[in-house]
Amino acid sequence: MKKICMLVSLLALTGCSSVPSYTPGTYTGTGEGNNGPVTVEVTVSHNAIEQVEIIEEQETAGIADRALSEMPGRIVEANSPDVDTVTKCTNTSEAIIEAVKDALSRAK
Repeated sequence: MKKICMLVSLLALTGCSSVPSYTPGTYTGTGEGNNGPVTVEVTVSHNAIEQVEIIEEQETAGIADRALSEMPGRIVEANSPDVDTVTKCTNTSEAIIEAVKDALSRAK
């Protein structure tokens, strides 16, 4: 009986795993920014976001710069697009998050 309980517990925990699973490669995604689409390329391995690169955007220079430079690193470090936005760059940050989620949807 003890072995059955352990097996059930193990299966329950495995089903709740938060480790992502991707098809390795580079995927493109788009999110809607302040001045138009923000397009990213996201490179993934089987279980990690390896790189996020912003390849096209039309955001306002000077205002969106911090989000454009900081958000990719935050997402890679967290291995998730669910990160805090950059203060005073919320819309651009959210566009990058949306674009990364769009790319990751193609990688699953």
